Amino acid sequence: MSIDVNNESGTEVDEQAILDIARYALTRMRIHPLSELSVIVVDTDAMEQLHIQWMDLPGPTDVMSFPMDELRPPSKDEEEPPQGLLGDIVLCPEVAKQQGEDASTQHSMDEELQLLTVHGVLHLLGYDHEEPDEKAEMFGLQAAIVDGWRAERGLTGPSPAPTVS
Repeated sequence: MSIDVNNESGTEVDEQAILDIARYALTRMRIHPLSELSVIVVDTDAMEQLHIQWMDLPGPTDVMSFPMDELRPPSKDEEEPPQGLLGDIVLCPEVAKQQGEDASTQHSMDEELQLLTVHGVLHLLGYDHEEPDEKAEMFGLQAAIVDGWRAERGLTGPSPAPTVS
C-alpha cells in the first residue's frame, strides 16, 4: 500500500502513527494492497480555505476527505478487491488538539489525529454519518479499527471517543 504523509502544518505530529493507522484501516477494510492514499497535515488557515472552498462553511475543520477512484471495500464474495487511488485526507492538528482537550475522554492531539485518519479513510470508502443509522455504522467501525490498532500496539487506556461531527 502506498501511503504518503506530508506535514505542511508547522506543528510536530506523529507521522509514523498516522501512516500506521491508515495502513491498518485499509488492510482491515480489505483494500487492494497496491492502492494509494495521500494524507496532508495543514494549519488552520489552509484548512479554513479548503472548508470554505469545498463545503461552503466558515472556519477550519478537523478532517476533510477527497476521494479519487471511489473505491469501496469488497463484498464477501469478491476474491480480489480493485486497485486504485483512494484520494486525499487533510488533517488539521490545531483543531485536533482542541478537540482532544475538549473530549469527555481527554486525549492527546496525536490520538485525535489517529482517530481522524480512520474517519477520513472511512469517508474515502463511501461511509457517511448524515443519517442516524449511517452514523452508528461508521462510528462503530471507526471505534473497532482504532481499538484494534491500539490493541495490536499494546496501548492502554480508553480509546478516544469520536469527536468528529
